Amino acid sequence: MSPRSGLTTERVVRGAAELADEIGFEKLTLSAVARKFGVKDPSLYVHVRNLHDLRVRVALLASAELNERIGAAVAGRSGRDALIAFADAYRSYVLDHPERYAATQIRMDPAEVGQDPALLRSIELTAAVLRGYDLDETAGLDAARLLRSTFHGFATLEASGGFAHSRPAADSWPHIVDALHHTLSHWPSQD
Repeated sequence: MSPRSGLTTERVVRGAAELADEIGFEKLTLSAVARKFGVKDPSLYVHVRNLHDLRVRVALLASAELNERIGAAVAGRSGRDALIAFADAYRSYVLDHPERYAATQIRMDPAEVGQDPALLRSIELTAAVLRGYDLDETAGLDAARLLRSTFHGFATLEASGGFAHSRPAADSWPHIVDALHHTLSHWPSQD
């Protein structure tokens, strides 16, 4: 902890995530975070190595928050109900924190973060939902990629206003999730 500023690594990262929500993840800089806390840039180097380190830490924080929301939603559910809960929790997090969520899409070095609890929890949650669909390992990986790309694509497009149509995007969402359930229930064989 920096005695004069009261900063800790956790406060710096959480503050950076809040700032990303305000100004946009791409505009997040060490100088902007320092200004938020009323300190000089060098004060942050006690807590983060550089901008990339800060951005990775924000990404891991956002991943943990997303997983917490999904985990709470899917607890005690299975099959279609678990899929709906997972999808709704994912979408709501992106809509609530589009810029913080954007951090989760940065490229991270697997050697550096591969065993991070947030990343492992994401895999566990997805696998738990897919267990209800009796998929083998290869199909499970393909299905996980389908879910992530669908949830990510829809939610980021919706958050950015990409569905400019008289029919609200929220009206399409349940049908898309039902289509995913149908696809997972009738997954094509690998032959």
